[in-house]
Amino acid sequence: MVRAGHEVVVFSLHTPDAPDDTVAAGVRVVRANVDLPWLPDDNLVAQMASANHQLTQLIARLGDWRPDIVHAHDWLVSWAGDTISKIWNVPMVATVHATERGRHGGHVPFGMPAAINSMEWWLTYQAQQVICCSTFMVREVVDGFELPVDKVHLVPNGVDLDIWESSADASTRPSSDPSPHPFSHDADAGPLVIAWGRVQYEKGFQVLARAIGVLRTRVPGIRCVIAGRGSYLAELQSQIDVEGISDLVHLAGFVPDHELRQLLHEARCAVIPSLYEPFGIVALEAMAARAPTIVADTGGLAEIVKGTGAGLLFEPGDHDDLADRIADVLGDQQLATSLQTTAAAMLVGLYTWDAIAKTTLSVYTTTLSGPA
Repeated sequence: MVRAGHEVVVFSLHTPDAPDDTVAAGVRVVRANVDLPWLPDDNLVAQMASANHQLTQLIARLGDWRPDIVHAHDWLVSWAGDTISKIWNVPMVATVHATERGRHGGHVPFGMPAAINSMEWWLTYQAQQVICCSTFMVREVVDGFELPVDKVHLVPNGVDLDIWESSADASTRPSSDPSPHPFSHDADAGPLVIAWGRVQYEKGFQVLARAIGVLRTRVPGIRCVIAGRGSYLAELQSQIDVEGISDLVHLAGFVPDHELRQLLHEARCAVIPSLYEPFGIVALEAMAARAPTIVADTGGLAEIVKGTGAGLLFEPGDHDDLADRIADVLGDQQLATSLQTTAAAMLVGLYTWDAIAKTTLSVYTTTLSGPA
């Protein structure tokens, strides 16, 4: 958007070692240094409500600066987005990245999920226009929140090709930063399979781990690294230990970006095994790093891959089907090369951030031409 000549200011929360007011690549980033009062660790709604008060106070101190439009990403900033759009008397656009109903298989449990669902519902009604990242999510939001079809717009996520195409050499890693993935950096080892993301049940890493176990005898020397942290990590490790595949599957925890890129460049394939996935930007990142990519046939992942030839699909939750697809890629270099070439062309045509910015700006134009 900045390259297209627009002024962009991003409001977020304080993070260690980052300035609270800075400019990065022409984008002003302002961070609220949130000193929360004591709140229960498990009450995310209360914590976010308190954080939104701090964001609103910070924005109110900007003086005469005034935007043309406010863009709130998800329910986490719904209070601040709605408040400042009213203070400035400018319209608000909301992006819904996922819903609690979707995360829970189509229903909303009592307690925290019900509270978050209520905030999501409220945000979509307060916003003048709503953005979703896939047709799958557009349907989920229109049906789940009973919105007019013409209020909800499809704008996919994008990927920075320059970042993912470049590889960080292992020699650039600080000597005090040992590799968190002992299965890599070994040219004589067997084929490496990589997956990463938040380690939650719905991300399906348990399906991948089981598939790797199936492939022990079919693909000699196969190795798998699953990178990321999350609430399902301990249970996933227990599954790996019980099934006796800890020699094949390594849970690396948090992996810095340069290490993740190197892993992807070493990998013979990347797997996105989600049971529920509104979009699946990790699939774009894998393709941008030129890793042959296999994804679950669900949600936004299916929309990215189906009918394109840029990746392979498997039945969500079916570890035998996934094992077959991994074996296909590892055993057929011509197939792997075709996936890489087709994915690279697709990314350039559809998923660069400049293309995404242009589509988002068209939604802003629609919003500004309507009632505030």
